[in-house]
Amino acid sequence: MAIGDMTNVTTGEVRLSYAHLFKPYSNIEGQEPKYSVTVLLPKTDTATKGRIDAAIEAAKQKGSSGCYNGVVPPVVPTPIWDGDGVKQDGTPFPQECKGHWVFSARSSADYPPEVVDAMGNPIINHSEVYSGCYARVNVEFFPYNFNGKKGVGCSLGPVQKLRDGEALGGAAPSAAQAFGAPQQAQPQVNPITGQPVDNVPF
Repeated sequence: MAIGDMTNVTTGEVRLSYAHLFKPYSNIEGQEPKYSVTVLLPKTDTATKGRIDAAIEAAKQKGSSGCYNGVVPPVVPTPIWDGDGVKQDGTPFPQECKGHWVFSARSSADYPPEVVDAMGNPIINHSEVYSGCYARVNVEFFPYNFNGKKGVGCSLGPVQKLRDGEALGGAAPSAAQAFGAPQQAQPQVNPITGQPVDNVPF
C-alpha cells in the first residue's frame, strides 16, 4: 500500500458535531471559512482508532521526507483528543464527547465534501445532516509545518449519513416551552350585572 493510501481513513459509525458540511464557516472573524465537522468516534471502535493511529504515523513519515525537513519531531501534535479529558484550553469536553475520541476535519471552501445518504445518494435537503446525527466520514491525515510549528492535521473528505440522532447544540424551544402552556382567556365581567361582558345586550 502506498503511503498516501495509508494516511486516508474511512471511519465506522461516528457522531457528528459542529457540522458545517454545506456552507463554509469560520468562528473567528477574518479567518478563511472552511467546510468542517467535529467527529465523535466511540472508544469501543478500536478498529477505526487503529487505522487512525496508523494513518497519523504514516503522515509523520511523509513529513520526514517533506515539510519536516528530514527529522520527525520527538513530540508531534495530532488532531485526536480524549473526550473524557480536557480541551486545549483546559476546560472539559461536553457530555456528548464522553466515551469518545474527538477530532475535527476541514476542507477549503474550494472543495465541498460530498454528502450522501445511507444508499449513497446525494443529500439535497441540508437539514437532514446536523450536529448529533450518525455517519461515516472519510478523512486524510497530513503533515504540516506552519511558521515553524510541525504537526499532523486532518482534511475532510466525503460524508455518509447513516441514521438520525438527538440534535446537539440546543435545538430551538417550542412556543409552549418558551411561553408556557396556552392560557384560557378569562371572560370580562360587568361589575353591575355580574354577567360576562360578551353577553351584555347593547
